[in-house]
Amino acid sequence: MSTATSAAGRITLMAAGELRDALAAAQRGDQVTAVAALMAIDADSWQAISSRLNAMGGSLPELLTSLGRQ
Repeated sequence: MSTATSAAGRITLMAAGELRDALAAAQRGDQVTAVAALMAIDADSWQAISSRLNAMGGSLPELLTSLGRQ
């Protein structure tokens, strides 16, 4: 695996924290905080997050929608 390939598949610790914060805010119904946290995620981490969600058969919008229903 090349460095470029491995870097594209990595989620930074900061992005993981922002995603966690976004999911927690979405679950509380705090859309403003959820959007702000999602917008703080870097592009490479977005690619990795999207790839992992797709591999599990889902997407971020579907995940956020399911949290909003709880």
